[in-house]
Amino acid sequence: MKKKFIITLLITFVCVFSTQAQVKKPTLMVIPADNWCVKNGYMDTFNDQGTIVKVPNYKRALQNSSECYNVITKINTLMSDHSFPLKDLSAVTKSMETNQAMDAVTITKSGSGLSESPLDIIKRNANADIVIELNWSVNTTGPKRSITFSLAAKDAYTDKQVAGCQGTGTPSFSSELPVLLEEAVIGSMDNFTNQLQAHFDDMMENGREVSMEVKVVDNGSGVDLTSEFDGEELTDIIDDWVSDNSVKHRYNLSQGSENFLKFEQIRIALYQANGRPNDTRRWARELVKTLSSKYKIPCRVDIRGLGKAVVMIGEK
Repeated sequence: MKKKFIITLLITFVCVFSTQAQVKKPTLMVIPADNWCVKNGYMDTFNDQGTIVKVPNYKRALQNSSECYNVITKINTLMSDHSFPLKDLSAVTKSMETNQAMDAVTITKSGSGLSESPLDIIKRNANADIVIELNWSVNTTGPKRSITFSLAAKDAYTDKQVAGCQGTGTPSFSSELPVLLEEAVIGSMDNFTNQLQAHFDDMMENGREVSMEVKVVDNGSGVDLTSEFDGEELTDIIDDWVSDNSVKHRYNLSQGSENFLKFEQIRIALYQANGRPNDTRRWARELVKTLSSKYKIPCRVDIRGLGKAVVMIGEK
């Protein structure tokens, strides 16, 4: 009897351990917050079709500020200690020609300006699920110092905040900034990481949120979204496709006309049927394939950042 109990206990332990080992965690990337970059002069200015746009220069911040490099490294270590996969911002910026990438996306084929921001380019190259924006400042009281911090975790596809924490550490005689940061952050980490995991668990079950616009190109073809194919309007064909290809049919058609459709809060599966990671471009490409092959409608898909697709009807 005792032997059977021990065997049952071992089997239960193995099952629990196996289940925990299979829990997937989101991939994270930590970046300095815009507010910190502005205060410390790490912003670049671009002329986007007459509009002045300011964007953070992460590469310059990491190269010129040991403070920035050290605090990001410390947060990376703390997240790694909680078993979260990480994309290191420094490694990502080194592996891509940032300036060339910025130049390449400044003007689109149609001359419509920036299709991706520099952060969008970094997100795409990093392939992170969640981006954590870190802001901090050092407080001095006599010989003691403390650090005030905030962590804002945002979904890489929607830029919606999914987790956050902030606070001020206890004043200390320590002069090491990473030590001050760890002392300030450590008490908030469990709750923060639980929020991150809850968001990722929701994505695993209900899909990742993306958006899509459908636009008709005026090229004289006579095709618009009220055109009928096999007795159905093109708007209804596209609407049915989105419904059939979203997780649990979760989406919202928020705007519509004969030349424009706007789909929001679309939930797409994180993985395709073959197990390959899914993303906005791959998902929208399936719609383009359907319209092109079944209805002979010329169309193409453009991507605006990670989480938005624009399907152009009437143009390849």
